[in-house]
Amino acid sequence: MARVKRGTTSLKTRRSTLKAAKGYRFGRSTKEREAKQALLKAGAHAFAHRRKKKGDFRRLWNIKIGAASKNLGTSYSKFIDALKKKEIALDRKVLAHLAEHEPEAFEAVYKEALGAPTKEEK
Repeated sequence: MARVKRGTTSLKTRRSTLKAAKGYRFGRSTKEREAKQALLKAGAHAFAHRRKKKGDFRRLWNIKIGAASKNLGTSYSKFIDALKKKEIALDRKVLAHLAEHEPEAFEAVYKEALGAPTKEEK
């Protein structure tokens, strides 16, 4: 059997690892072993936080809806409860967009759900 020299394969692996770790601080961008460990951890965090990001956005939407409904005179939970009872099927993403960018439309949804006058009308 012929002898196999692995220099090119090793060099290619090393180059690709260090290229992926470019911009990392300290030895993680220059040392192969540290770069490999850094890339493994980075990949694990990226995977976990892709799922976590969805919850972060939902929390942000809830805050926006809560702030807008509080301005109109009720709490977040009472507003969501009223929407469910009236069977108004708007998700939190849409409600948050309305609350932030189209307050008149949000107020119309609010009136439809609660059937009550807003703070300004009292």
